Amino acid sequence: MSKLTIPQGYRPPLSGYEMQRAIEFIKSTFQQNLCNALNLRRVSAPLFVEENSGLNDNLNGVERPVAFDIPDVHANAQVVHSLAKWKRLALLRYGFREGKGLYTDMNAIRRDEEVDNLHSIYVDQWDWEKVITAEERTIPYLQSTVRAIVAAICDTADSLGVAFPSLHTTIHREVTFITTQELEDRYPDLTSSERESAFVKDHPTTFLMQIGGKLKSGKPHDGRAPDYDDWQLNGDLLVWNDVLGRAFELSSMGIRVSPESLDRQLTLAGCDDRRELPFHKMLLEGKLPLTMGGGIGQSRLCMQLIGTCHIGEVQCSLWDEKTRKGCEAAGVTLL
Repeated sequence: MSKLTIPQGYRPPLSGYEMQRAIEFIKSTFQQNLCNALNLRRVSAPLFVEENSGLNDNLNGVERPVAFDIPDVHANAQVVHSLAKWKRLALLRYGFREGKGLYTDMNAIRRDEEVDNLHSIYVDQWDWEKVITAEERTIPYLQSTVRAIVAAICDTADSLGVAFPSLHTTIHREVTFITTQELEDRYPDLTSSERESAFVKDHPTTFLMQIGGKLKSGKPHDGRAPDYDDWQLNGDLLVWNDVLGRAFELSSMGIRVSPESLDRQLTLAGCDDRRELPFHKMLLEGKLPLTMGGGIGQSRLCMQLIGTCHIGEVQCSLWDEKTRKGCEAAGVTLL
């Protein structure tokens, strides 16, 4: 069943050729702005990891990774869901020091994703990670980093408007911070996604904090793996999307678990079996640096800044027949 939404009167904002130019402009411009804002350097990263390494992102714990055997290496591999854990180990292996970080072009496959206007089985994002001190594991430091990322996005939007005068997307630089519990208290009768849209409509750039733990209702706002973000020091960057009339997530990020918070969250999530995996053992033994990091969706950012209604307009993936025919009938070109 297609979950396609075509807003009334929607027309693609650019021709096919100009769309490709704009995508390239956004990616190259934002990449440089992000590096300057957070002191990051590009590194090479894997498309797949060994199955038993514990490095793959388990997402909500039910999604199946794409897996395959490598006979000549005598190992089983998994295509990454994200590089949330791999990056932290890379900072140690590559010799990054406090205050410096890395980023990479991350490409992933999420085979069990429910595809719609915003979701695809193909994931492309800037994955970044930075070494921090124990004193920086605070909400104020998290918030200052969020503001720096928003400034990089806004600077990119401003440059795009000069290069492509027909595009008029505005990103609000002022960030509103709110916790998931505060959001539930404000809108107790709405679903998680409905709460986000209700709030972000009036606060068009919002950072929703503390995702993963159970709220007073007994349910978490959204799923978050227990072994990368500290659930008290993380969040999602949400902006208001005028084309779709809803809250729109651009980034998931946070200060990463310390040995103490990992120990606590593994138990809360019922994932104590992960303690024996190589990555988790190193972390629990304090052998990995303290870090913060996240992912910023490349196609999501292009959607928001260009003003497309479907992620397939800015990335190549596979879609069901109803989605393909619905887009074709509406004059929407899927790459």
